[in-house]
Amino acid sequence: MSVPDKNVEGWRRKIDEIDRRLVELLNESSNCVVEIGRIKQLSGEALYQPDREKQVLDGVVRANPGPLPDAAIRRLFERILDEARSVERTVMHGSDGKKEG
Repeated sequence: MSVPDKNVEGWRRKIDEIDRRLVELLNESSNCVVEIGRIKQLSGEALYQPDREKQVLDGVVRANPGPLPDAAIRRLFERILDEARSVERTVMHGSDGKKEG
């Protein structure tokens, strides 16, 4: 990734590039969630596993160098985990987890 210019537009282009990468990574993670949902469905495991969620949240907070505060990272990942459960729930209840609408 190139260093942005010393102007707002350069920084915005950098943010746009990072945002595209975030979408790519979130979808890659969601593909893993789909597979986990299939495994849980076959094995009869519960969808919601609070110990695993706590592990994930504690891990991302530990990995946070800032400048976002730990509470912000926790809130962001709580939302990501909520969406992941939604994808997993969809897979476990017979849909393919494909994009809506």
